[in-house]
This record gives sequence, structure tokens and C-alpha cells, in this order.
Amino acid sequence: MAGNFWQSSHHQQWILDKQDLIRERQHDLKNLTEEEYQKIFMFFANVIQVLGEQLKLRQQVIATATVYFKRFYARNSLKCIDPLLLAPTCILLASKVEEFGVISNSRLITTCQTVIKNKFSYAYQQEFPYRTNHILECEFYLLENLDCCLIVYQPYRPLLQLIQDIGQEDQLLTLTWRLINDSLRTDVSLLYPPYQIAIGCLQIACVILQKELKAWFAELNVDMEKVQEIARAVLNVFELWKSYDEKEIQGLLEKMPKPKPAPQR
Repeated sequence: MAGNFWQSSHHQQWILDKQDLIRERQHDLKNLTEEEYQKIFMFFANVIQVLGEQLKLRQQVIATATVYFKRFYARNSLKCIDPLLLAPTCILLASKVEEFGVISNSRLITTCQTVIKNKFSYAYQQEFPYRTNHILECEFYLLENLDCCLIVYQPYRPLLQLIQDIGQEDQLLTLTWRLINDSLRTDVSLLYPPYQIAIGCLQIACVILQKELKAWFAELNVDMEKVQEIARAVLNVFELWKSYDEKEIQGLLEKMPKPKPAPQR
């Protein structure tokens, strides 16, 4: 793994400009409102999370898969590849890159079938439609679109260093870790360096737990305006959760731009 974030492809190619991100989405936003678009991505982040947990993957692998997913659609319309196919493909690729060990193709397909049937039947009436050949083909397309930039720096490591600096605070660590997981349902992983995301989530956790660390934050050599933007994005996702209703997801998926069906072979 590249030892230095600042020299990595993550920093040099995959910290995106917010205006570029908005512009790339315009095609999809002809069919969907911004809120509907965000809810679709929240849904698929949940799909990746549940798939990862069923496959007993570490959170780092699940987070990397979610970032791959978001990076792909940052530069492509939803109609390019069905997100239901891209989600397990991202998990397969992330498990290889994070050196978790290779997930067998048959186990991945079986897990997808089980998860869609048992956990997400409210969104999909039919069973999981894809097979190994679809996922392997999709993996090549994903690699090409990621420009083979596969090392993703996550906020978990900077968080551990920050907590060590504060003095071991188990409650603060646990809550901030969960907030970082929640941040995967926002665009922050595409827009900000991971250490800023860690600080933004830590700031929210301090407010929730009523920890007085203003002096400690003041000493950090960091752009606090960016940190506030991250905190706002994470808090906004909590607002969105309040209006997130599983019953509406099927309708949103039907409204979503779709790939043209491939010719039958």
C-alpha cells in the first residue's frame, strides 16, 4: 500500500470537485430529485454493508467497496450498469485489494441471492438475476473506470491516532467509528481527505457525548471550514434517514435510469 496519502492516487485523482460531481449527475437528476438520488445510494450502501456482514468481511473491506461504488457513479450514470450488479462486484474487488482473501464466486452469488430474498424483498420482487460471468465482466469495467486506482485510504486509521492523542476514550472511539460508517452514505469520501472526515465525525461525537475538547480541536492544523462541511453532510444524512421509507424504495428503483438489456446470446 502507498505509505503516503498525499502521494497516492486517492489524493491525486480521487478527491473530486463538488461542482464536477453535481455536473456528472445531471443526466440522472432528469429522472430523479436530489433527495431520491441520495436515497438510492443510501439503499445500495445498505446492500453492500449487509452483503459484507453476511460474508464476514472486515469493515475496512466494506468501506472500500462502498467507495468504489460511489466513485464509479461519480463518473457514470446509473444507466451504465445496474447498481445491483455493481454492488457485489465492488465487494469482490475490495476483498482482493484489501487482501482479505478471495471470496469464491459461488459463495458470492449464493449470498447475494439469500440477502436480496431475506433482507431486501421490499425492494426486489424477483430473485437476484446475475451469475458469475456477469460479475467477472463487470469487474473489468469497474477496474477500467477506477483507472486501476484501487488503494483507498479510510478515516479509521487517522481516527485511532486522534483518539490516542486525546487519551483512550472507548466511548468516543466507538461512536465516531459508527459515524464514519454513516459517512459512507454521503459524498464526503469523494470530496475530502480521510483525516478530515475522521475529525468531522469526531466533532459530532464530542457534541453528542458532551465532551469539551474545544482547546484540543483548536490546536489541530486543519481547515476547520472543511471539517464543518463534513459534519453538516453527515448530519444531513440523519435528516434524510427520517424520511427514508423502505416502502418507497421499489418505486425509486423503477424510476431510476436503467441499462438497456444486453442482446441475448
